[in-house]
Amino acid sequence: MTGGNAIRGTRVGSGPAVGESERGEAAPRKRVDYWCANAHHSRPSFAMDAEVPEEWDCPRCGLPAGLDQENPPEARRNEPYKSHLAYVKERRSDADGMAILEEALSKLRERKGR
Repeated sequence: MTGGNAIRGTRVGSGPAVGESERGEAAPRKRVDYWCANAHHSRPSFAMDAEVPEEWDCPRCGLPAGLDQENPPEARRNEPYKSHLAYVKERRSDADGMAILEEALSKLRERKGR
């Protein structure tokens, strides 16, 4: 059973005027229309004095959305994940790798021999 001090039917932060005196009035807003290549439409709001971006990520599919409904921006090309070894193989040939390996192994053998 709850205590006798609880106000039934309300919760913290409910009601339109709660906290407005503390936070002040909201800045004037404007809604901007964006369309993606999948014909999804989104209308984010921006402050009146804010610079409106040319592209916005579509909240439904994640593709870039643009201001022109007839010519939405094309999907960005995703680069596949590359491991450290893949980047090393781009910089070095197999012969270079074998030479480096032989050098490292000879140093290890030299140390072990002492």
